[in-house]
Amino acid sequence: MAALNRAEVLALARPGGMPDEEVVARVLAGEQPLFEILIRRYNQRLFRVARSIVRNDGEAEDVMQETYVRADAHLGQFAPRARFSTWLTRIAIHEALARARRAGRFEALDPGEPQGKVSAVSAKREDPERQAYAKEIRELLEAAIDELPVDYRSVFVLRELEEMDTAETAEALEVSEEVVKTRLHRGRQMLREALCSRVGAANASAFEFHLSRCDAMVCTVLERLPAAPPRGKEP
Repeated sequence: MAALNRAEVLALARPGGMPDEEVVARVLAGEQPLFEILIRRYNQRLFRVARSIVRNDGEAEDVMQETYVRADAHLGQFAPRARFSTWLTRIAIHEALARARRAGRFEALDPGEPQGKVSAVSAKREDPERQAYAKEIRELLEAAIDELPVDYRSVFVLRELEEMDTAETAEALEVSEEVVKTRLHRGRQMLREALCSRVGAANASAFEFHLSRCDAMVCTVLERLPAAPPRGKEP
């Protein structure tokens, strides 16, 4: 297959482009360049979910790279009856949790009451520049999310920022739907204390993985992928 130009890749990676299952089938059939579509399509989600666990941009990008490399190597493991997005997200979660544990940053969570509270944010400040005000809100939201215990943080990011439904979030995190609902409710309570009147539409732009970083991630991952990778099972 001829190399795709940038415009074609961006078009196919958008919602409504080539379905994940078709991309996967064609990559497995030997059209390796199409894997770039999946990288671009899921960079934002994987960055957000990885960062919600490791809480560091650089490490989150390392998690993303490993996730794509593992997914490509074990693409034959993916069963079309499942959502590719969920399968890929689960790989990222496992990799991020493993890194956090190795670094000693994994937070043990009591299944009972939430541990800790988000500090209250100072009162509203008038800002004459709308863009600067939106940036301030986004930064406050990101800081507040970072302070959530890891289990609440992961659920909040997947449900509220990535807009995954309860069932898919539960499948990705390998917990029950009731656990997802409980953690989301408690996470919202902790965030509400600090951000009640200031979140607004800012959550959609939190932890963004911008196009320039997307391009760099694509290049790095594609350099690591073999031309004809062996297809095995995900451990």
